[in-house]
Amino acid sequence: MRILVADDDEVVRMILEGALKAAGHEVWLASDGVEALKIMRERGCRLVISDWDMPRMTGLELCRTIRQESSGGYVYVIMVTGRDTVVERVQGLRAGADDFVSKPFEIPELLARIGAGERVLALETRDVAIFAMAKLAESRDPETGAHLERVRSYCRCLAQHMSSLPEYHESITPEFAHLIYLTSPLHDIGKVGIPDVVLLKPGRLSDTEFEIMKTHTTLGAQTLQAAIDQFPEVRFLQMARNIAATHHERWNGTGYPLGLRGENIPICGRIVALADVYDALTSKRVYKSAMTHEVARSMITADSGKHFDPAVVNAFIECEREFLAIRDRYQEAEHLAMAA
Repeated sequence: MRILVADDDEVVRMILEGALKAAGHEVWLASDGVEALKIMRERGCRLVISDWDMPRMTGLELCRTIRQESSGGYVYVIMVTGRDTVVERVQGLRAGADDFVSKPFEIPELLARIGAGERVLALETRDVAIFAMAKLAESRDPETGAHLERVRSYCRCLAQHMSSLPEYHESITPEFAHLIYLTSPLHDIGKVGIPDVVLLKPGRLSDTEFEIMKTHTTLGAQTLQAAIDQFPEVRFLQMARNIAATHHERWNGTGYPLGLRGENIPICGRIVALADVYDALTSKRVYKSAMTHEVARSMITADSGKHFDPAVVNAFIECEREFLAIRDRYQEAEHLAMAA
């Protein structure tokens, strides 16, 4: 396990480095949160042990930034602190810390908590399986490219921005942002049940064909509901079902399959709706050219309060720079793959 230790006390860093290496771990060291973030951005890391009180960037600030930026998999954070009050522990948990070790700490306890972190990270095989299922559904349509990768990145961007707004503090948490990144690729899982003659038709669908295509929402929701019936406590399945069922609903009630209106549409569905449409507009297909960002932006803002939740549209406008960076990053990756 690669472990990053962030502590401004050189003696503590040396003690932890020796103990962790003796336990078979690869160890990176940082003297504060700023240095720790630099290491993470350059090399990646899955488990962080951080002091709470550090110069330039505290452990709490480091934890918040990790939760905002993490894209290469979940990062497990153990906070080392002398802060033992309930209020302070709650503050740490809300910032995204996973566990705490009290100072002065004992190495056996720390190693046991690292073991618990490793077990949690092992659960990320679930994330791999979810994305593999989504890619399997997507593989039936070779024109979609990196659609799932872009859409989930757009969704997380929107969720993270909205989580900073007072009205969404309770409903859109860091966990919500992680779950929508994880589950949004399943929005079209129901397309596995759509006949090829409809799904792969290169031109415009007839009215009858479009009615068949619309059933991918209910097919996907029914498939995921069957999984929920077996595992009702699994939250990501519930979000995935809601996304599959509602990402084609419209704010004004003219969408499908149920004609839900306004806040009766789950917020996850409202976020995925915009991300999905933006990617469709700005992507090339057999039957159309890719629109520019400016044209797509104009169309989406014109549909605020009609197709899209105005709050999600506002978040999209605020996140324009991030959307462009995501689009450009995957376009560059596709070009490199084609050239290889």
